[in-house]
Amino acid sequence: MTYDDVVLGRRSIRGYRPDPVPRSLIEDILRIAMRAPSSMNTQPWNFHVITGAPLDRIRDGNTQRMLAGVPQSREFRTGQPFAGCHRDRQIGVAKQLFSAMGIARDDAERRQDWVMRGFRQFDAPVCVIITYDRVLADSDDTAFDCGAVANSLVNAAWSRGLGAVINSQGIMQSPVVREHAGIPDDQVIMKSIALGWPDEAFPANAVISERKSVEDAATFVGFPD
Repeated sequence: MTYDDVVLGRRSIRGYRPDPVPRSLIEDILRIAMRAPSSMNTQPWNFHVITGAPLDRIRDGNTQRMLAGVPQSREFRTGQPFAGCHRDRQIGVAKQLFSAMGIARDDAERRQDWVMRGFRQFDAPVCVIITYDRVLADSDDTAFDCGAVANSLVNAAWSRGLGAVINSQGIMQSPVVREHAGIPDDQVIMKSIALGWPDEAFPANAVISERKSVEDAATFVGFPD
């Protein structure tokens, strides 16, 4: 695929086949992803790639603690709830997904199950946890750089036939993640990425989220009319 094919064709995948993903393929994807730019070449990212029984234990711990009402303990700052146009976009993609899955507004049970899919890493066969070195925690560039490598990772995966979705639900219960992924204390847990072979029969995988136009997003200064 060309670069444009990858970027324009990629979708967030929330339904996966159970087939395992070869370690060699994941290593190849990470090598490509780590060509992402970083501030002054600091390369602050670390990857914890989890599958099998350890991932099942993370899923179980996340869901059990959330259902029990244990407060979330995400380590990377969450900020204020979305409002205005940002909240509108959040609601918009949720409506697209619920419509694709046939989940009615008043179907509390299926809506709850959809939320729990996020804490189960969407039942993907692989989870990639992105962390950064705690010594860099005060640098905003670090978060920017980790976002760049996450974007590169999902695009590299797509170019090789794999699907992915970047999410925060899978790391909301950080003690569970730390325990079963073996993440040392000198690293901050930032994001998780579900990874695997897309289930083409899963309706939500066909959803293409709406995007702002260039006219809405960009301001051009000094160019001729």
